[in-house]
Order: sequence, then structure tokens, then C-alpha cells
Amino acid sequence: MPEIDIAATDGSGSFGAYVALPKQTPAGAVVMIQEIFGVNATMRQLSDWVAEMGFIAVSPDLFWRQEKGVQLDPDAGQAQWDKAFALMNGMDQGKAVEDLQATIAHARKMQGANGKVATMGFCLGGRLAYMAAARTDADANISYYGVGIEGLLGEAGAIKAPLILHIAEKDKFVPPEAQAKILEGLKGHKQVSAYVYPGVDHAFARMGGHAWDARAATIANGRSAELLARVLG
Repeated sequence: MPEIDIAATDGSGSFGAYVALPKQTPAGAVVMIQEIFGVNATMRQLSDWVAEMGFIAVSPDLFWRQEKGVQLDPDAGQAQWDKAFALMNGMDQGKAVEDLQATIAHARKMQGANGKVATMGFCLGGRLAYMAAARTDADANISYYGVGIEGLLGEAGAIKAPLILHIAEKDKFVPPEAQAKILEGLKGHKQVSAYVYPGVDHAFARMGGHAWDARAATIANGRSAELLARVLG
């Protein structure tokens, strides 16, 4: 699959993105937002899956301001996790959202695109998908087990497009009190749908991962696919 370069809007350079293309175009596009492990094999597989659903998938390298081309393996030992957390802690998330907006703008005009763009993020990307819902012009946003969203509820009023939150009940990074704050803070928001998946842990939708749960992932992915089909065409 092709890799593309996207210019940063602040003039500081350009960043790479993995692209997976559907069999038929024109098609809507989905900006796939990485976990803390970079645009690794998992993100590429997820992008390929979105392309198989009939959408253009674009997964930008959001660690590029620190190190380009990061691809870490969460199952390959503590050193990979240590590097992942260091990169996450070193990320300027405001700049990451600017890079997402640049990716969204690029995806709208790609060859074969129909102009509609959604975001879909996992873990760190789930948090950034919420931020994208509040700060970008994406047509829809999907957050899988986003971390720290309870601290971003003040931005909920800026969310104007559909947003799905997939929350893992046993998520060690999003404890029960954080989940309660999120659900209460977004209750009644016409654009937000929040779903809690009982008995599953963080990363339950990472196929082949230690927390993979086929039933919860299938239900969550079905909800995601329905929203993408409705909004992107």
C-alpha cells in the first residue's frame, strides 16, 4: 500500500501517512489515529480493514515531531512500552490535532475521495479522536478506549458532528470514576453516543492482542461501520 507525505500547517515540515485503498471509488475517507505504538502493524491492519469496508484509510505518523516512522510492538517487551510512553508524554497534543486537521483536509481532496472524512482512533488515538471532534471539521469521529477524556469535557460544547465513544468497563487506564464523569458530562449531548462494554479491558478491539474480545469488538466495530456508512456514504 502507498505511503504519502502531508505538509504540516505550521510550516515545520511534512509527515508520512499509511494509506489503504478500497476496491471502488469514489469513497469517503477515514483518518486512522494511532495508539501509543505509532503507525505499526496493528494500525496498518486496521487501516486495511477500513479499506475492505469500502473507505479510503489514511493513518498519519503523529510522532514525527519527535521521531519519524515509529513502529513499536506492544507484545515485544517492556522496552517497547517504555519508548511508547516516552513518545506519548513528549507529544504536543495540540500540534497532533493540527496534524489531524491537515490530514483531514488532504483526505478530502485525494484521488478517489468523495470529500467526506471521519476519524477513528484507539487508546491515545481515542483521546485525539475526541479532541478532533471538538477542534476539527471532520464529518464524524470514533473513539476506542480513549484515555483522559474526563479532563476534556469542557470542550464538549464544540462537538458539532457525530461522535462515538467505545469504553471498556475494566479499562485500567480509564477507571470507574473517570467513566462516570464521561458518561455524566456527555449525557444528553445530541451528537455523542457512549457505549460501555462490560467485562473487557483496554484494547479489547486489537485483534490478536492480549485483551482482544471478539464479541465486544464485533459489536463496537458494527456500530462504527454503521456510522461510517451513514455519514461517509
